[in-house]
Amino acid sequence: MTLSVTLGHKFAGFTLDVAFEAPRGVTALFGRSGSGKSTVINAVAGLLHPDRGRVASDDQVLLDVARNINLPVHKRHLGYVFQEGRLFPHLTVRQNLAYGRWFAGRGAGDFDRIVTILDIAPLLQRRPATLSGGEKQRVAIGRALLNRPRILLMDEPLAALDEARKAEILPYIEGLRDQMDIPILYVSHSLAEVARLASHIVVLNAGRVVRQGSVAEVLSDPAAVPDLGLRDAGAFLTATLAAQDADGLTRLDTTAGPIWLPRIAAALGTTLRIRVAAQDVMLSRTRPEGLSALNILPATVAALRLGEGPGALVQLKVGDDLLLARITRRSAATLDLQTGTAVFAVLKAVAVAPADIGMP
Repeated sequence: MTLSVTLGHKFAGFTLDVAFEAPRGVTALFGRSGSGKSTVINAVAGLLHPDRGRVASDDQVLLDVARNINLPVHKRHLGYVFQEGRLFPHLTVRQNLAYGRWFAGRGAGDFDRIVTILDIAPLLQRRPATLSGGEKQRVAIGRALLNRPRILLMDEPLAALDEARKAEILPYIEGLRDQMDIPILYVSHSLAEVARLASHIVVLNAGRVVRQGSVAEVLSDPAAVPDLGLRDAGAFLTATLAAQDADGLTRLDTTAGPIWLPRIAAALGTTLRIRVAAQDVMLSRTRPEGLSALNILPATVAALRLGEGPGALVQLKVGDDLLLARITRRSAATLDLQTGTAVFAVLKAVAVAPADIGMP
């Protein structure tokens, strides 16, 4: 199932002009505040009627301005999760979920399955006032899924949560991503969330698409960093959990060699996606010795982008993956880095936060 979106709309001082396709799984709409992310998702939902455009989910046309097609919200079969749960305070969790199921009629989603995916069975008799922020969002997601949507829209669903609550809910979003055969449009301004959850990314700036493609390709592209934000630049390694060592470290096998991180609670053989920030990668022309760093991987320079200031971004081929390293222009010159140069990438294990570790 694929969602196809083409939209054009003029506001006072702002023009939206976007086109993209969202395949099954999570497609992240990423950009700075005011870039048009929520406008796009509201147009897909039917909350905004654009000046021109077309929105279709496979063979079902939700909007086609040229043909005067504009399905009302309740006929688009969408699930919408907002920044805050927006649960009915006078109803129990079960009753809030039942509302979503009732709204879908006979085609309602499987109640028990969704309750299991989101692990909300212990919450069913409670009211929203007694729930944590993460629990409320899990219930809100469940209510949206029980509407049996063709598309799930998530508008910064973790923005109102602290880091602990985000860490609590991220695995559940991964679970529904992997088990629900629908496109998910996920609005976010957090590259860490995008790297962990999404397979596809659409980057917006001033109402236009400036980048789109697979998350692995876009996040590892030095030329894309100005659109993504230098501070949060980084890419990811795919690794298999190979061992739990006695000293509290977990060994992960990548296609370039092993790395070690603080204990990861997952089964042996689990495949993981490890986000590595560009600023947490150091480079050496020879394999360094006498360092406290455990994670040293052979790599090859795939691309080099010199900034206008003192900085430089290096794209590295590390086994089958691509990483970014943020260094100075002086360091790049001292190391004589060129495309094809063999180097060693030194990764800071303690800089990888639990939220940067997820399922691909």
